[in-house]
Amino acid sequence: MEQNLKNGQTGGLGATPFSRTYFHGTKAELKIGDFIEAGYQSNHGQHKNAKYIFLSATLDAAIWGAELAMGDGPERIYLVEPTGAIEDDPDLTDRKFPGNPTQSYRSSEPFRVIGEVTVWQGHPADQVNDMKNALKKLKDQGITSLNNE
Repeated sequence: MEQNLKNGQTGGLGATPFSRTYFHGTKAELKIGDFIEAGYQSNHGQHKNAKYIFLSATLDAAIWGAELAMGDGPERIYLVEPTGAIEDDPDLTDRKFPGNPTQSYRSSEPFRVIGEVTVWQGHPADQVNDMKNALKKLKDQGITSLNNE
């Protein structure tokens, strides 16, 4: 069913389908309908099995997630729908950006993949390398993620 809608009109359909959009950056190849679940090896810190999975309401934070993800596959950004409660990511909201301006969240409940962003602009290579080096330095200093606690 296709409808032509203008100026924010919903055509009597009620709320718009995207009341809140969440993104997940990764190198995993997923399909619409797949679930992203906790319990797999973390991309950061000690690379233990992750207690949480992460999503963001900003595309920029998801791009960072994709660029910093482990693996050799292509970087991907998925539109996801949480299936349970989400909470602020304490590594970003408590340590770096109080108030959560990055709109970064975590959950122990799965996310359902509902789409993929196929056109996006990554950060400059030198900026990504600087971030990877900074994360390595933190790891070498024994500074760990609050998400592993």
